[in-house]
Amino acid sequence: MDIKQKLYEKALEIREKAYAPYSKYKVGAAILSEKGEYYVGCNVENISYPCGTCAEAGAIAAMIAGGDRKISALLVVSFGKNLVYPCGACLQRIAEFATPSTVIYVADKKGIRETHTLAELLPYAFNEEGLENE
Repeated sequence: MDIKQKLYEKALEIREKAYAPYSKYKVGAAILSEKGEYYVGCNVENISYPCGTCAEAGAIAAMIAGGDRKISALLVVSFGKNLVYPCGACLQRIAEFATPSTVIYVADKKGIRETHTLAELLPYAFNEEGLENE
């Protein structure tokens, strides 16, 4: 099984465990780390909407807890009317542990529909250069 398919299957599986009682919009994410390990996350809603957690954030937290620090590839899946992409905050979270050329797959129930690099989705990521003072 190729990496894309494995990411897709893992994201589909974890998507079913999402806690989305308010929106009914379940999202799953799967990461392949630089060390070759897979990590997953699903969205977790809260009645106070800003307190929820995105699937990508959960997968990143699992990766860090697993001792890895670099994302080689990431896939996000949902079954909404439109494809789901990582939100701005999650793109910045991904940027913390990835490179501009890291591949992000976008999928739905029909399979992987699009492939992007992090740089395509977040062309102006905030990075360490942004912390430099004059």
